[in-house]
Amino acid sequence: MIKQLFFYSIFLFTLIIFSHSVSAQVQVPLPTDTSKGKRLEFEADRYNFTKVEGIGDFISLAGHVKMKQDLTLIYCDSAVLNQAANIVEAFGNIHINDADSVHTYSQYLKYLGNEKTAFLKRKVRLTDGRAVLTTDELEYNTFTHIGTYLKGGKVVDGTTVLTSTEGYYYGDTRDMYFKKKVFLNDPQYKVNTDTLLYNTYTQIARFTVPTKIKTGTRTVNTSEGFYDMKNKKAVFGKRPVVDDKDYTLTADDLAFDEATHFGEAQGSVVYKSKDTANKFAVLANNMKSNNNTGSILATQKPLMIIQQKNDTIYVTADTLYSGKLTELEKFRRVPNITDTITTKQTKNPADSNSNRFFEAYFNVKVFSDSLQAVGDSLFYSFRDSTFRFFKNPVVWSQENQVVGDTIYLFTENKKPKRFYAFENGLAINKVEKDLYNQFKGNTIDGIFKDGNIDFVRAKGNAENIYYTADEQGGFIGANRSTSDVIDVVFREKKPYKVTFLRNLQGTISPIRQVNSSEMRVRGFNWLEAKRPKTKYELLGN
Repeated sequence: MIKQLFFYSIFLFTLIIFSHSVSAQVQVPLPTDTSKGKRLEFEADRYNFTKVEGIGDFISLAGHVKMKQDLTLIYCDSAVLNQAANIVEAFGNIHINDADSVHTYSQYLKYLGNEKTAFLKRKVRLTDGRAVLTTDELEYNTFTHIGTYLKGGKVVDGTTVLTSTEGYYYGDTRDMYFKKKVFLNDPQYKVNTDTLLYNTYTQIARFTVPTKIKTGTRTVNTSEGFYDMKNKKAVFGKRPVVDDKDYTLTADDLAFDEATHFGEAQGSVVYKSKDTANKFAVLANNMKSNNNTGSILATQKPLMIIQQKNDTIYVTADTLYSGKLTELEKFRRVPNITDTITTKQTKNPADSNSNRFFEAYFNVKVFSDSLQAVGDSLFYSFRDSTFRFFKNPVVWSQENQVVGDTIYLFTENKKPKRFYAFENGLAINKVEKDLYNQFKGNTIDGIFKDGNIDFVRAKGNAENIYYTADEQGGFIGANRSTSDVIDVVFREKKPYKVTFLRNLQGTISPIRQVNSSEMRVRGFNWLEAKRPKTKYELLGN
């Protein structure tokens, strides 16, 4: 064995020395072995034939070397062909043309003709006409059109650059499979993962393991999905998380269209704003977003949570919509509501802490520890901290109820501060079982203090019923009156001072002569059954 290796070494040295001994252009067709890969045919400026006993027949080729096997062409500066084993070693400026579909280049090649497998080293480059793969070592099979590198490689496809430790190229499908320390770098996004499938024809990247995608201010963490780089569309699954400068978003499935800036999330969606001053979250089973305008549309049991330390507000409806006030005002006038009873400062409309609103449509319910409400629709502005309830809304705060065709509810630190009821306004204050202080008018204006009504003004065909009490707090009578305007000041949840302006008419009845069930103004209806009792009622929706 040692002697054979010695002769083989001497033989290779001799091939190199005598490789220039034949200078005529030659073409030697070799017989086909049908049981294995087809024999290599070759052309060269010079060649030398040597037979080594016990090893095989060798042909050394030099100068414009061209070899052919089926539709595969191999070009190089020089080569040594083992005729019996159908193996070639090639050196210098190697080019493999695989059926004109894949071109591979290197400085060294070992080609196994029977297996149709090429082992390339040094400055290896493979291209299918679209993407270019570069690596130091590559295995490529000309029959299966599969290329493999295991010691690091880079793929350049236009402006997209992809690097990894391992890679597998499938020429028939144009798929590239990357593993270990995969990094995709594009002017518009960066991708870090451990496994990635990329198609050079469709330019679609697929993810099957934890992956981080960063584009602009947004980062997406996902374990499944694909990104269409040509059309700028993406779909992610397995609870992906989006972290943007203004929000975070989690869902079972996500889809984005970078061209239109639209996105859609499905399944247990959780949207959280990063606004520290006006922090809120939206939960839903379906949510559509427009990243260009910063708007979101939540359906399928949506729930909004306006967060604060002591009294978080929960809002649910059939549909919730939120966006920036500055965007809304491009299409619709949003009047600033000035609180004329209490001093308020209108916030800067462009201030990120106040430049947001939300709308709720159909079956609206609101719950917090200090206020509850129901209605058909709702508009809330973070600029003036005002809830606008429409179409037969009802608002409760402790033992107080306010109804009207439309109600504005001003808040301060997310607690009720003032209310204003338009058309058919009615404020009711429950004092005991079946005893209610009632104030009705075309408009009802009131102020809350510590969650209780502190002042009420009923204006326009005003009516009122209130119970008077002695110094010990016992009820002594009931006052029923009408006037153009009625002002009521409360103390300890009871009317303390009542002022009537113009056209006063009324009666006072001793408490023993009062039938409490008959002491009702027109339109009275205590709607406690509709009142949300806990936040879990809304969470259950």
